[in-house]
Amino acid sequence: MNDQKPRILCVDDDLRNLKLLEAILAARDYEPIKASNGSEALEMIAGQSIDIVLLDVMMPGLSGYDVCRKIKENDMLRNTPVIMITALTAKEDRIRGIEAGADDFISKPFDQAEVLARIKMLLKMKTLNDRLSQAYDTLIALNAHGEADIRDFNQMDFDLISKIDRIVNLVIRQRNNIPDKPRFVLVRLLNAYNNYEWYQYEYVFDNVSRAPIALNAMLEQEMVKGSQTFFCNQQEVKKQFKNFSEKLSEFTIQIENMVCYLSNTLCIFGINYGRDVSKYDAAVLNSLVMHTLFLRSLAIEIKEVDDAFAYTVYSLARAAEANDEDTGNHVKRVGEYCALLARRIGMPDTFVENIRTQALLHDVGKIHVPELLRKPGALSPGEWETMKKHTLFGAMIIGNHAKLNMAKEIALTHHERWDGSGYPYGLKKDQIPISGLISSMADQYDALRNKRVYKPSLDHKMTCKIITEGDGRTLPHHFAPQVLKAFRDAASQFDEIYEKLKV
Repeated sequence: MNDQKPRILCVDDDLRNLKLLEAILAARDYEPIKASNGSEALEMIAGQSIDIVLLDVMMPGLSGYDVCRKIKENDMLRNTPVIMITALTAKEDRIRGIEAGADDFISKPFDQAEVLARIKMLLKMKTLNDRLSQAYDTLIALNAHGEADIRDFNQMDFDLISKIDRIVNLVIRQRNNIPDKPRFVLVRLLNAYNNYEWYQYEYVFDNVSRAPIALNAMLEQEMVKGSQTFFCNQQEVKKQFKNFSEKLSEFTIQIENMVCYLSNTLCIFGINYGRDVSKYDAAVLNSLVMHTLFLRSLAIEIKEVDDAFAYTVYSLARAAEANDEDTGNHVKRVGEYCALLARRIGMPDTFVENIRTQALLHDVGKIHVPELLRKPGALSPGEWETMKKHTLFGAMIIGNHAKLNMAKEIALTHHERWDGSGYPYGLKKDQIPISGLISSMADQYDALRNKRVYKPSLDHKMTCKIITEGDGRTLPHHFAPQVLKAFRDAASQFDEIYEKLKV
């Protein structure tokens, strides 16, 4: 808890009044701060935290009206209550004080009970105003957090613990003079093995530190179904979380108050705010958790849609090979080779995953040339020209859907060559999209490894020799230099993929 006493700035050019105020305030556990003129008062309030100002009106130099006006014109100070202490009783003087921004008035000679009562009332008002200001700041932070999450959202790399790290950075206390935030944050996650993992966060050496904690604690308020958010101050902690509190004390954490979100899969605890906690603190935490869990749910749903999309693509690719003698895993191997090469040449993760799936459709156009796929022996010149058209047929079948742009590129260009000797358009070098350059290598490797009616299968060593040195029909300059280098570097992994998926 925050044990700092409320600090009362007393401003008066009469030292006797200052001493009297000091005695009254100190006896009630307030911390009096004294200033003998307006300029000194403004310096003090600008340099330290002040909860209330008791301000004499008639002073040499800056009057009480001047000081009050300067305080209220300052955005950082305007919520500090100002009580004017004055011997002036005229209505015009009070109006002038109100116009300067005074929150209350006390007449001289002042009554001790009245001074304390008015201070107590204004401290409550200041607390409410501070809470309102904090709520506004929190709302701004929540909006920024939400906008960043939506802007950066990527279901392929969604990681719950990293999102929780961001939540903790928003809610944990990073300066001792911020009572509206917790000193510690604990998180309990249900992992893939249905075991609970606990993490402890605290602000250490200018950084939020996350460390695993061997905490095997049962929660009295464990939610078997659904979820719930709690807030507990000191007495309620002992009633509602007695066993949990005792367990945490073994880790030198004494719970003074706590806000927590509880469910079977995720629990988050904000522990030891610098003041009593309320339903508003619980609402802030709940909002952050709900936002994160929504993104997690969205990532899972999108992943499921992507999996269904990949399954459909694979089914179409296998259908295209129904008339081919290779009814094994050719299309799947080509996808894995492409992903391997893409990663080797430094393509982004999204590209790697896209090419892994969309390269499966590289030969989908063969659906239109079934009579040529099983013909024994070499194709005639006319048949070969027809076979070349499977690239155009493939692009036509795939169509123009944005989600399949890469698949269309690959179907159309996976037989183009770096030196321009490929088909269907004789593209060369950078005219060929990178997806086509990668899939050309992948398809060529697998074609050499596979047995066909017109050729025997080749082993890995011979296939590598042909690709890297050439055999007259296949030559190194058919391939993009960076793709050829990536193949050389990853050749052993090509063999591993082939052996793993050859049946």
